[in-house]
Amino acid sequence: MIKKQRNIGIITKPIGKAGYVPLSNLVDIVSLLSSNTYVITGNEGLRLLQKKNPRIHIIGIRQKPNLNIVAKILKHIYMQLIISLKIIKLAKNVDIWIFFLDSHALLLPVLTAKLTRKKIVFSLAASLLKSAKAQKDALAYVLVYSECITYKLANRIIIHSPKLIKEWDIGKYQNKISIAHEYFLDFEKFKIGKKVDERANLIGYVGRLSREKGVLNFVNAIPKIIQDNDDYKFLIGGDGPLRDEIKKYIVINNLNDKVKIIGWIPHDELPDFLNELKLLVIPSYTESGPIIALEAMACGTPILATRVGHVLNMVKDGETGFIMENNSSSYIKENVLRALNHPRFDKIVDNASEFIKKEFTYDVAAEKYGHILDCV
Repeated sequence: MIKKQRNIGIITKPIGKAGYVPLSNLVDIVSLLSSNTYVITGNEGLRLLQKKNPRIHIIGIRQKPNLNIVAKILKHIYMQLIISLKIIKLAKNVDIWIFFLDSHALLLPVLTAKLTRKKIVFSLAASLLKSAKAQKDALAYVLVYSECITYKLANRIIIHSPKLIKEWDIGKYQNKISIAHEYFLDFEKFKIGKKVDERANLIGYVGRLSREKGVLNFVNAIPKIIQDNDDYKFLIGGDGPLRDEIKKYIVINNLNDKVKIIGWIPHDELPDFLNELKLLVIPSYTESGPIIALEAMACGTPILATRVGHVLNMVKDGETGFIMENNSSSYIKENVLRALNHPRFDKIVDNASEFIKKEFTYDVAAEKYGHILDCV
């Protein structure tokens, strides 16, 4: 089933810390399915050099953040030109290009890959339209319009769940869509270290501090939760553009003794933090995964999440976790209390852990990707 008589390339924009683990997982899977793997990426993506695998070739690009919209657009165009030139240079080496982590909306690189007569696969991570609405970012809307063109050029579009076809309004591309994911865990690291009934009443959010993640809704729910039960405390792990706004809210609302903001958590330390949480809240507006849900469930930490992305394939409400219909602060408060007072709470923890160990292994992920790439 696994073939290596081909070379596969992966393209991402320069990524932040949150993008490294999904990219690393995909590279590990693709390197098993190809003779050589070429990765065009930047910023945190350059950490892939640590793999020191002679069949994995990292081609670096860099981009510094800029708040000025004109500078953002110019840098965006320049980045596309750089990636396109690298695609041309690698034309003789690569048979299939996988565009990952929103890079499928980079019009010029996609066109370049098409003109060099390569197979094009999009592996989608989120809804660009929903992200644009949440972020209110003009450049994000530009990417949405580019996406309408690039979808037509793709040979295959990979999403994590059939439910995303309707959620992301991509039904017109049904004939190109395949279902797979790049998620797998190291179960020697992500495991139950402390039983959930031995943990304090600590409720957490771990992820990027940005609007599309719904983290502000979670923060706004904290005073409402405390009004009902003053024993609860909260942990916020992550970094992003909303960090200062969240800190300010915590101070203004006198929540310093209830909320701990710890910044970005190194991946190797994440199991320790997850093993301290009684509940992890994932209030996102849009997701493909998220991988933090798998990691939490493997560590015996139940999740409360919105109906987005791959979540509904992992979580059955009241069986392997908890689902909330929307991410308003009032609804988050109501469902946090529902989850923590559920009569089958311990059984839900056990069910979630067993499910993850069965479905999210390296072999399962590689097999699904292998079938798809064989048919491109």
